[in-house]
Amino acid sequence: MPRIPFGVAFVAALVALCATMARAEVPIRLDLARDWRHADDMAALVSSLDDWLDVQSDWPRREKAPDVRFVSLRKAETRRGATASLQKGRLRGLYDPDRAEILLTTPWDPGDAQDVSVLLHELVHHRQAPHPWYCPAAQELPAYRLQDAWLQEQGLRANVNWLAVVLDAGCTRRDIHPD
Repeated sequence: MPRIPFGVAFVAALVALCATMARAEVPIRLDLARDWRHADDMAALVSSLDDWLDVQSDWPRREKAPDVRFVSLRKAETRRGATASLQKGRLRGLYDPDRAEILLTTPWDPGDAQDVSVLLHELVHHRQAPHPWYCPAAQELPAYRLQDAWLQEQGLRANVNWLAVVLDAGCTRRDIHPD
């Protein structure tokens, strides 16, 4: 029977142990999608959603959480600017990267998963902000995908016009006419 050098056996055991430790943490993380229901305030809710994004997203959590403000629909529409898209329907939230600020339109209910998913969507934009994008709309598809994944864990689906999101994310000019 061949002898295995101690160093090789040690490294093999270490690799096996590390893989086991990483898998052992996964069941603990599965409740992250439901932790939001126990948040006592906005800071706790943002932290809970950031915990879920830490596991589900490649974008790292930023050092400082964004400011979250509640505004009227009219006020949010005046701040919309470059984030306007082909998406139709009521504007429910937006992220201002210059101010690191999330605006949520009222009424907004912290106990409603659809409303909370809007906050999660905007938190994705907060994570995306330091990274370069071809156009602002390119950020929407990954944000909507994460929002939909979170909602699926709640037993819901995002009400999203996926075709419009994909078209927006392509960053092509919308008004193309032959000369």
